[in-house]
Amino acid sequence: MARLNHSDLLALGFMTFALFLGAGNIIFPPLAGLQAGAHLLPAAIGFLITAVGLPLLTVVALARVGGGMPALTAPLGQGAGTAMAVAVYLVIGPLFATPRAAVASFEIGISPFSGVGVLALSAYTSVFFLVVWALVLFPGRLIDMVGKLITPVLIVALILLGAAGLWLPAGPVAPPQGDYVTQPLLKGFLEGYLTMDALGALVFGIVIATAVRDRGVFERRLVTRYSVIAVLIAATALALVYLSLFYLGAGSAVLAQGTSNGGQLLTRYVQHTFGTPGLLLLAVVIVLACLTTAVGLMTACGEYFGELLGQPYRRVATLFVLLSLLISNVGLTQLIQFSIPVLMGLYPLAIMLVVLSLADGLWRVSERVFRPVMAVTCVFGVADGLNAAGIGQGVATRFFQSLPLADVTMGWVLPAAITLLIAASADRLRALPASDR
Repeated sequence: MARLNHSDLLALGFMTFALFLGAGNIIFPPLAGLQAGAHLLPAAIGFLITAVGLPLLTVVALARVGGGMPALTAPLGQGAGTAMAVAVYLVIGPLFATPRAAVASFEIGISPFSGVGVLALSAYTSVFFLVVWALVLFPGRLIDMVGKLITPVLIVALILLGAAGLWLPAGPVAPPQGDYVTQPLLKGFLEGYLTMDALGALVFGIVIATAVRDRGVFERRLVTRYSVIAVLIAATALALVYLSLFYLGAGSAVLAQGTSNGGQLLTRYVQHTFGTPGLLLLAVVIVLACLTTAVGLMTACGEYFGELLGQPYRRVATLFVLLSLLISNVGLTQLIQFSIPVLMGLYPLAIMLVVLSLADGLWRVSERVFRPVMAVTCVFGVADGLNAAGIGQGVATRFFQSLPLADVTMGWVLPAAITLLIAASADRLRALPASDR
């Protein structure tokens, strides 16, 4: 029976860390730290819940069902499960996350040397996605290419950057801003959405399991065990990165004027602290981080849609790489603005799916609980997303906005909780189907 040795297991953990560590993981913590200011600790805790804790639970839920999203969404029925999976794959694939990886790595790592012109962006994204495409063609070698070659370089660079943020702050910690003044924990929780890590975990779970099987390990118990160990390694490393970048941002208020996103703030800090050598280090960090994430996302999308559509993996992956290339030239700030309403609508579904899956042993018939709870979560989550986008007026909109926590785009929580209580109670009162007796 094949097993992973310590070296392969560590490489698997490094690969998992590199898959998760993308544009959002580097550009959002500094800005959140800046805005949280003196309320840094509760804001960081909230951020870690959705950016680290939820992805960890997602991979555990996937490992328990022994498969990818189709297995996790099975209680929803084929139609609803496929619809949710398609939405998640498109959002974290060619529509938002993968293009964001390319344009963020350009704006943070390359534009200080090349300028921000359209031609420079187009040239960079073309090279970026050419490299992504070349790596995506050989998904079975992800551990060797990412876990053993790219990630160690990335980790060394991140350690240097994180240490600088801790011991060489640009200035004193500023007072908190906006919602961080009164609700730092909740605001940090919502900011964690923007990393897209929980959605990415729904996709990366099967990539991690596939990487384990490519090493000759096929026993389900071992695949589950190695997947959980890998994500624990990744979660620990991600938490350390986030905390150091939060602190870096909190001490960078003197550099923040005129910045519109965390990437620009990070660039200014590095240039202020290290000059040109620091910018070169930052370029290495952001390009490698975004490259590995883009490879993982395109690999997962190619495998899922190839199976769904009955098309060859390489053909589908190539199509998604080209689509990501086209969308990536929109610009970082615009991509972030477009993605926020979508994430506000989709994240509640991901959260409830993981919660229901982990508590599956409590239900007599999973479908009786999953379907009504997910349906209600979808309705109110979409309402929160539309509200975040400033879309919709009238009686229905006023009703959704009057719900508890609706002012922080979490109006879905109470309706989902009430539906869960009712559905779970009804499930316990009803008899088991004849086939299960």
